[in-house]
Amino acid sequence: MEKTIFFTPDILSSVELPVEEALHCIRVLRKKEGDEILLTDGKGFFYDAEIIQADPKHCIVNILKTIEQPKNRNFNLQIAFAPTKNIDRIEWFAEKATEIGIDRFIPVLCQHSERKEIKVRRIEKILVAAMKQSQKALLPQLDEIRPFSEFVKQEFDGQKFIAHCYPQEKALLKDIYRKGNNALILIGPEGDFSEKEVKDALNNGFVPVSLGESRLRTETAALVACHAIHVLNW
Repeated sequence: MEKTIFFTPDILSSVELPVEEALHCIRVLRKKEGDEILLTDGKGFFYDAEIIQADPKHCIVNILKTIEQPKNRNFNLQIAFAPTKNIDRIEWFAEKATEIGIDRFIPVLCQHSERKEIKVRRIEKILVAAMKQSQKALLPQLDEIRPFSEFVKQEFDGQKFIAHCYPQEKALLKDIYRKGNNALILIGPEGDFSEKEVKDALNNGFVPVSLGESRLRTETAALVACHAIHVLNW
């Protein structure tokens, strides 16, 4: 039976569970002093720990064992996306991509973006829940939203792709991605990128790709791209 995982990002400097996790542990799950629980810092490690103070606001633990979660992939996956007007769709994508496996989410503000800002804290909670649910010890990085013009110039050690809908010769992602390579995939807003944004991306080393014959929603395209990279690395 899988153990409930508690997120303790500062466990190496503080042996006290965060309040939300302490409340869930002591009041909801009714854990007691002497019970053993499983923690993660979201940095790739699990910790077997014993509760030595079962207080719903100040739950103190003693680390018994540190377990590094084996890395089951040799590539870094980052997806840059323009947040949709309906934020529920992006939250759904963030949750599912975390379950599948992703290293970094990069929200980008494009010319045709309908949403100009996102609540990072709210999405971070979704990422933590998805990490714990999928029994992972690595929490993906979530950036603050940034302008497209700033993002497109950033350095990246790997293959960079842009999925857009303009008529242009584009290879399928599955045919151009090389197994084992780091991947950065750029997904546009509901109204697609502007022509200038596509041009700027190409000038900065992004390669145009197709995700198939269907025209996909932003969040669907982002999840398809995430899953495709995983499948191509099997």
